[in-house]
Amino acid sequence: MSNKGAWERVQIARKMNRPTAAYYIEKLFTSFLELHGDRNYADDSAIIGGIAMFEGKPVTVIAEEKGKDLSEKQKRNFGMPNPEGYRKALRLMKQAEKFNRPIICFIDTSGAYCGVGAEERGQGEAIATNLMEMMALKVPVVSVVIGEGGSGGALAIGVANRVAMLENAVYSILSPEGFSAILWKDSTKAPQAAGVMKITAEELLSLNIIEAIIAEPEEGAHQDPKMVAEGVREYLNKTLTELTALDGETLSEQRYQRFRSL
Repeated sequence: MSNKGAWERVQIARKMNRPTAAYYIEKLFTSFLELHGDRNYADDSAIIGGIAMFEGKPVTVIAEEKGKDLSEKQKRNFGMPNPEGYRKALRLMKQAEKFNRPIICFIDTSGAYCGVGAEERGQGEAIATNLMEMMALKVPVVSVVIGEGGSGGALAIGVANRVAMLENAVYSILSPEGFSAILWKDSTKAPQAAGVMKITAEELLSLNIIEAIIAEPEEGAHQDPKMVAEGVREYLNKTLTELTALDGETLSEQRYQRFRSL
């Protein structure tokens, strides 16, 4: 592990050229079939979801996608899901449970979209419903934070049996800018806030918030994306082998107790 500070890791996690969820989906899975829509309002392109094969076995993949360039970032709403995105994710999770497929989630969002329309369509309710429903799922759920893990926007697909983070990813209740604006009435103190928030992978592992850290090159995942993808593959393979040996009731109870212990 490198000795980078928390603010340095925040900046690396936000890099424009950092691999996004779409890259990991392409490298880790075969026969990926994207499924769209929440069957209620719309399809949210900030969340990609579908069925795929992982190491020869069917899985459901759900990922927050920021986009690779400005045009795609605008299309993806910069990875900030609306309520329909979380409802789409839950629809696919329930489908995975029905067909006994493990669920793999990639977390990468600065937070749930806080626009007026999102609030009118029940952003808080959609996130809360996901937390409740995911807790009871009878199939393995594994989440990997690949960039930013921001607040409820991340937790809405983060109620998993196991949670891992890339070495330079961050996972927090609020952005450092928001934290410093609330605590010190000064958003320019974000670097100082990052240092006290306990948001890095090492800090969260020591607090038992996550179970594993996946290594990155010194300057970040963009330096050697293939190496990082292989690290994610190894982690998922090992973890799914362990979790698929458990029955549905055990998986659900383990997940519940995991979050109760936090």
